[in-house]
Amino acid sequence: MSNSYDLIVLGSGPGGYVAAIRAAQLGLKTAIVERENLGGICLNWGCIPTKALLRSAEIYHYMQHAGDYGLAADKISADLEAVVKRSRGVAKQLNQGVTHLMKKNKITVHMGDGKLIGKGKLSVTKDGKTEELTAKDIIIATGARARDLPFAPADGKRIWTYRTAMTPPEMPKKLLVIGSGAIGIEFASFYNDMGCNVTVVEMMDRIVPVEDAEVSAFLEKSLTKQGMTIHTSAGLEKLENTGKGVKAAIKGKDGKVTSSEFTHAIVAIGIVPNTEDIGLEALGIKTDRGHIVTNGKCQTSAANVYAIGDVTQPPWLAHKASHEGVIAVEAIAGGHPHEMDPLNIPGCTYCHPQIASVGLTEAKAKEAGYELKVGNFPFIGNGKAIALGEAEGFIKTVFDAKTGELLGAHMIGAEVTELIQGYTVGKTLETTEEELGNTVFPHPTLSEMMHESVLSAYGKALHI
Repeated sequence: MSNSYDLIVLGSGPGGYVAAIRAAQLGLKTAIVERENLGGICLNWGCIPTKALLRSAEIYHYMQHAGDYGLAADKISADLEAVVKRSRGVAKQLNQGVTHLMKKNKITVHMGDGKLIGKGKLSVTKDGKTEELTAKDIIIATGARARDLPFAPADGKRIWTYRTAMTPPEMPKKLLVIGSGAIGIEFASFYNDMGCNVTVVEMMDRIVPVEDAEVSAFLEKSLTKQGMTIHTSAGLEKLENTGKGVKAAIKGKDGKVTSSEFTHAIVAIGIVPNTEDIGLEALGIKTDRGHIVTNGKCQTSAANVYAIGDVTQPPWLAHKASHEGVIAVEAIAGGHPHEMDPLNIPGCTYCHPQIASVGLTEAKAKEAGYELKVGNFPFIGNGKAIALGEAEGFIKTVFDAKTGELLGAHMIGAEVTELIQGYTVGKTLETTEEELGNTVFPHPTLSEMMHESVLSAYGKALHI
């Protein structure tokens, strides 16, 4: 088998494997290099298995509240081992699916540690053996890993990252979650729904700080009502594994440091790009705080080398990586792909209640100098939401008052991660409030709230 290719993709996550498939579709002889599992973190240890866990927690929650729906469910219990087993089964199924797609598209898979060793050259090492591959173009899609606390690295026993949190050795009784971004708040929601006592510590002045301020406030109120303890504007001064648990020194917004004990802690304070030991220095590839610098077509500072996904600039989302993979490959193949617009990339957080957003928050739009029209419609005003027993939440839309352009949309509530794409399509098409207002939405659906929020921004809402 020849080790010479048109394209080599280093990493097989949602960016890498999608890039490889698109390259094969365009007739490029393609190889992919993966050191662990096809599908990368997303399919094996991230997006997908966590959603399986959250689905189990959601059903458990509904069973506990069966009486709200005129039903009876007695002796409800959760089997953590079975829940985790189901999650791992989902991950395995998708891993096998990616393996099938590689074969279907005639993409050669090289398992091992890949490293750039020169222009168009990459070595792959596995079990002490090294082979050399060559290609006209290379895409780096090595992703990222969880960031450790410098004074208390994860040990997999009492101090966890997301990987241990997905296959826990036991159910925590009292859990500390450090960081309230998407990963932290999803695990906080999962373990809270499973009956664990959960405390969240966030250094910013609000949880899920990248979201609109109204969404953050609503989520904090909802999670507190569900029994969580939340500390914002708080810092972790110390975290110690005591053998039987963890001891944490938490500095509150008032400056006082209190000591608390927990059975376990999850560290969710961000990511570190996997840029070490992959040979960036060999080609002088520029980085910024560890992340590879790219242009709008995903090109790095080195000729014929591209980079996509979490190894590059934010937002660090699986769907952004996949789209970048297509952009990079189409540029390699001589096409003229549209460059990525970060403001058209939706974000989804699968806590309970769910969060979804796209575009500018109200505060960011004001900072950018826009004169605004802002709409807001509550779930309680929607018939489908009431029928579902999911009447908590709202949908907020932000428009340019001068042009009617949709600048941003922000949602919290049941199934909003499925609704946001409507606004994402609208933003991509540069839709105005008039076009959205003239669109017919089906009844009864949750999507009607999207229409009402638009109408609300212009004083035309019908059901509030």
